[in-house]
Amino acid sequence: MAGHAAQAIETKVIVRAKAKDAKFIGSSLGGAYVIIRDKTNQRVLAEGLTAGTPGNTKTIMHTPRDRYTQLADDQTAGFEAVIDIEEPVFVRIEVIAPYNHRQSQVQAVTELWLIPGKHMLGDGIILEIPGFIVDVLSPRTHQFITLASVKDKPLKIQANIVMMCGCLINKGGTWNGDEIEVKAIVKKDGKFLKEVTMSLIDANLFEAVTAIDAKGEYQFTVYAYHEKSGNTGVGKVNFVVY
Repeated sequence: MAGHAAQAIETKVIVRAKAKDAKFIGSSLGGAYVIIRDKTNQRVLAEGLTAGTPGNTKTIMHTPRDRYTQLADDQTAGFEAVIDIEEPVFVRIEVIAPYNHRQSQVQAVTELWLIPGKHMLGDGIILEIPGFIVDVLSPRTHQFITLASVKDKPLKIQANIVMMCGCLINKGGTWNGDEIEVKAIVKKDGKFLKEVTMSLIDANLFEAVTAIDAKGEYQFTVYAYHEKSGNTGVGKVNFVVY
Protein backbone atom coordinates (compact mmCIF):
# COMPACT_ATOMS: atom_id res chain seq x y z
CA MET A 1 0.00 0.00 0.00
CA ALA A 2 1.36 3.40 -0.95
CA GLY A 3 2.33 5.67 1.94
CA HIS A 4 0.64 8.99 2.54
CA ALA A 5 2.66 12.18 2.15
CA ALA A 6 3.10 14.11 5.37
CA GLN A 7 1.02 17.25 5.63
CA ALA A 8 2.47 20.57 6.71
CA ILE A 9 1.14 21.77 10.05
CA GLU A 10 0.88 25.41 11.07
CA THR A 11 3.32 26.17 13.89
CA LYS A 12 3.37 29.55 15.66
CA VAL A 13 6.46 31.06 17.28
CA ILE A 14 6.82 34.42 19.02
CA VAL A 15 10.33 35.90 19.17
CA ARG A 16 11.12 38.84 21.42
CA ALA A 17 14.23 41.00 21.88
CA LYS A 18 14.79 42.18 25.44
CA ALA A 19 17.34 44.82 26.33
CA LYS A 20 19.71 43.66 29.06
CA ASP A 21 18.62 45.10 32.44
CA ALA A 22 15.66 46.76 30.69
CA LYS A 23 12.54 46.08 28.63
CA PHE A 24 11.54 44.81 25.20
CA ILE A 25 12.55 46.40 21.89
CA GLY A 26 9.46 47.43 19.97
CA SER A 27 7.80 49.95 17.69
CA SER A 28 8.89 53.11 19.53
CA LEU A 29 12.53 52.35 18.66
CA GLY A 30 11.92 50.90 15.21
CA GLY A 31 11.90 47.29 16.39
CA ALA A 32 14.33 44.39 16.25
CA TYR A 33 14.73 42.37 13.04
CA VAL A 34 14.09 38.65 13.40
CA ILE A 35 15.19 35.91 10.97
CA ILE A 36 14.24 32.27 11.47
CA ARG A 37 16.25 29.85 9.30
CA ASP A 38 16.25 26.11 8.72
CA LYS A 39 19.68 25.24 10.14
CA THR A 40 20.19 22.42 7.63
CA ASN A 41 19.99 24.45 4.42
CA GLN A 42 19.87 28.07 5.75
CA ARG A 43 16.46 28.58 4.11
CA VAL A 44 14.59 31.52 5.64
CA LEU A 45 11.33 30.28 7.14
CA ALA A 46 10.15 33.65 8.47
CA GLU A 47 11.48 37.17 8.99
CA GLY A 48 10.24 40.54 10.14
CA LEU A 49 10.33 43.28 12.77
CA THR A 50 9.19 43.09 16.37
CA ALA A 51 6.26 45.43 17.04
CA GLY A 52 4.43 46.54 20.17
CA THR A 53 5.22 48.29 23.43
CA PRO A 54 8.36 47.85 25.57
CA GLY A 55 6.19 46.15 28.20
CA ASN A 56 5.19 46.87 31.79
CA THR A 57 8.02 48.42 33.83
CA LYS A 58 6.69 47.18 37.16
CA THR A 59 6.30 43.60 35.94
CA ILE A 60 9.64 43.45 34.17
CA MET A 61 11.90 45.48 36.44
CA HIS A 62 10.43 45.56 39.95
CA THR A 63 8.28 42.47 40.63
CA PRO A 64 9.93 39.31 41.98
CA ARG A 65 9.11 36.40 39.66
CA ASP A 66 8.36 32.75 40.29
CA ARG A 67 9.15 30.08 37.77
CA TYR A 68 7.04 30.32 34.58
CA THR A 69 5.79 33.82 35.45
CA GLN A 70 5.17 35.59 32.15
CA LEU A 71 6.96 38.89 31.45
CA ALA A 72 5.05 39.87 28.32
CA ASP A 73 1.41 40.82 27.88
CA ASP A 74 -0.73 41.14 24.74
CA GLN A 75 0.77 44.54 23.90
CA THR A 76 4.43 43.67 24.49
CA ALA A 77 6.71 43.83 21.46
CA GLY A 78 7.40 40.65 19.59
CA PHE A 79 7.47 39.05 16.14
CA GLU A 80 4.99 36.22 15.58
CA ALA A 81 5.90 33.76 12.86
CA VAL A 82 3.53 31.19 11.43
CA ILE A 83 5.58 28.39 9.89
CA ASP A 84 4.20 25.36 8.05
CA ILE A 85 6.37 22.30 8.74
CA GLU A 86 5.84 18.60 8.10
CA GLU A 87 8.39 17.28 10.59
CA PRO A 88 10.63 18.60 13.37
CA VAL A 89 13.02 21.25 12.06
CA PHE A 90 16.15 22.52 13.78
CA VAL A 91 16.18 26.30 13.37
CA ARG A 92 18.55 29.19 13.92
CA ILE A 93 16.89 32.36 15.22
CA GLU A 94 18.77 35.61 14.66
CA VAL A 95 17.79 38.96 16.16
CA ILE A 96 19.38 42.23 15.04
CA ALA A 97 18.60 45.11 17.38
CA PRO A 98 17.94 47.94 17.57
CA TYR A 99 17.22 47.80 13.83
CA ASN A 100 17.27 51.56 13.16
CA HIS A 101 20.49 52.30 15.08
CA ARG A 102 23.27 50.67 13.06
CA GLN A 103 26.18 51.87 15.21
CA SER A 104 24.59 50.29 18.30
CA GLN A 105 23.26 47.11 16.65
CA VAL A 106 23.82 43.79 18.35
CA GLN A 107 23.11 40.37 16.86
CA ALA A 108 21.82 37.70 19.23
CA VAL A 109 21.40 34.09 18.11
CA THR A 110 19.88 30.91 19.46
CA GLU A 111 19.07 27.49 18.01
CA LEU A 112 16.26 25.06 18.81
CA TRP A 113 13.86 22.46 17.46
CA LEU A 114 10.44 23.39 16.10
CA ILE A 115 7.89 20.59 16.34
CA PRO A 116 4.89 20.64 13.95
CA GLY A 117 1.83 22.11 15.64
CA LYS A 118 3.63 22.73 18.95
CA HIS A 119 3.34 26.49 19.36
CA MET A 120 5.77 28.69 21.31
CA LEU A 121 3.59 31.56 22.47
CA GLY A 122 3.30 33.63 25.67
CA ASP A 123 6.78 34.98 26.31
CA GLY A 124 7.94 32.84 23.39
CA ILE A 125 11.66 32.90 22.61
CA ILE A 126 13.43 35.84 24.30
CA LEU A 127 16.87 36.91 23.13
CA GLU A 128 18.86 39.38 25.25
CA ILE A 129 20.38 42.48 23.70
CA PRO A 130 23.12 44.08 25.84
CA GLY A 131 24.35 47.66 25.70
CA PHE A 132 23.41 51.32 25.35
CA ILE A 133 22.56 53.44 22.32
CA VAL A 134 25.06 56.34 22.28
CA ASP A 135 24.53 59.24 19.86
CA VAL A 136 27.06 62.08 19.96
CA LEU A 137 25.14 65.32 19.37
CA SER A 138 27.90 67.90 19.71
CA PRO A 139 30.30 68.49 18.10
CA ARG A 140 28.69 67.37 14.85
CA THR A 141 30.26 64.84 12.52
CA HIS A 142 33.01 66.48 10.43
CA GLN A 143 32.17 69.93 11.80
CA PHE A 144 34.78 72.61 11.05
CA ILE A 145 35.43 74.81 14.09
CA THR A 146 37.69 77.83 14.19
CA LEU A 147 40.36 77.85 16.86
CA ALA A 148 39.41 81.42 17.72
CA SER A 149 35.87 80.35 18.64
CA VAL A 150 37.07 77.83 21.25
CA LYS A 151 40.23 79.49 22.51
CA ASP A 152 38.48 81.48 25.24
CA LYS A 153 35.34 79.31 25.48
CA PRO A 154 35.54 75.55 26.21
CA LEU A 155 34.05 73.24 23.60
CA LYS A 156 30.80 71.53 24.63
CA ILE A 157 30.47 67.75 24.29
CA GLN A 158 26.93 66.35 24.30
CA ALA A 159 25.67 62.79 23.89
CA ASN A 160 22.22 61.24 24.00
CA ILE A 161 22.33 57.85 25.73
CA VAL A 162 19.39 55.45 26.11
CA MET A 163 18.81 51.83 26.96
CA MET A 164 18.61 49.44 23.99
CA CYS A 165 14.81 49.40 24.37
CA GLY A 166 14.62 53.21 24.38
CA CYS A 167 13.95 53.40 28.13
CA LEU A 168 14.82 56.72 29.77
CA ILE A 169 18.00 57.26 31.72
CA ASN A 170 17.44 59.94 34.33
CA LYS A 171 18.52 60.97 37.80
CA GLY A 172 17.40 58.50 40.47
CA GLY A 173 15.08 56.62 38.11
CA THR A 174 14.81 52.93 37.29
CA TRP A 175 17.79 53.49 34.97
CA ASN A 176 19.74 55.89 37.15
CA GLY A 177 22.12 58.14 35.23
CA ASP A 178 24.19 58.69 38.37
CA GLU A 179 25.22 55.01 38.24
CA ILE A 180 26.42 55.14 34.65
CA GLU A 181 30.00 56.15 33.90
CA VAL A 182 30.14 58.33 30.79
CA LYS A 183 33.41 59.70 29.45
CA ALA A 184 34.77 61.16 26.24
CA ILE A 185 38.17 59.99 25.05
CA VAL A 186 39.77 62.84 23.12
CA LYS A 187 42.27 62.20 20.32
CA LYS A 188 44.09 64.80 18.25
CA ASP A 189 45.68 63.80 14.95
CA GLY A 190 45.25 60.16 15.92
CA LYS A 191 46.98 60.43 19.30
CA PHE A 192 45.40 60.22 22.76
CA LEU A 193 45.06 63.64 24.35
CA LYS A 194 42.84 63.27 27.42
CA GLU A 195 39.69 61.81 28.94
CA VAL A 196 36.74 63.98 29.96
CA THR A 197 34.01 62.97 32.43
CA MET A 198 30.46 63.69 31.28
CA SER A 199 27.47 64.30 33.57
CA LEU A 200 23.72 63.83 33.22
CA ILE A 201 22.01 67.19 32.69
CA ASP A 202 18.59 66.03 31.44
CA ALA A 203 16.81 62.77 30.63
CA ASN A 204 19.22 60.76 28.42
CA LEU A 205 21.45 63.81 27.89
CA PHE A 206 25.07 63.83 29.11
CA GLU A 207 27.36 66.81 28.78
CA ALA A 208 30.88 68.10 29.47
CA VAL A 209 33.14 70.91 28.34
CA THR A 210 36.79 70.66 27.36
CA ALA A 211 39.50 73.12 26.41
CA ILE A 212 40.83 72.98 22.84
CA ASP A 213 44.00 75.00 22.28
CA ALA A 214 45.45 73.76 18.98
CA LYS A 215 44.41 73.20 15.40
CA GLY A 216 44.07 69.64 14.16
CA GLU A 217 41.85 66.68 13.38
CA TYR A 218 39.98 65.56 16.49
CA GLN A 219 38.04 62.48 17.48
CA PHE A 220 35.74 62.14 20.49
CA THR A 221 34.89 58.58 21.55
CA VAL A 222 32.05 58.73 24.06
CA TYR A 223 31.51 55.58 26.10
CA ALA A 224 28.90 54.56 28.67
CA TYR A 225 29.52 51.83 31.24
CA HIS A 226 27.22 50.46 33.95
CA GLU A 227 29.11 48.29 36.41
CA LYS A 228 26.06 46.54 37.94
CA SER A 229 24.66 45.24 34.65
CA GLY A 230 27.81 45.19 32.52
CA ASN A 231 26.07 47.23 29.82
CA THR A 232 28.35 49.28 27.57
CA GLY A 233 27.92 51.56 24.59
CA VAL A 234 30.09 53.75 22.37
CA GLY A 235 29.55 56.68 19.99
CA LYS A 236 32.22 58.42 17.94
CA VAL A 237 32.52 61.75 16.16
CA ASN A 238 35.31 63.35 14.12
CA PHE A 239 35.73 67.08 13.58
CA VAL A 240 38.32 69.62 12.55
CA VAL A 241 39.67 72.67 14.36
CA TYR A 242 41.30 75.15 11.98
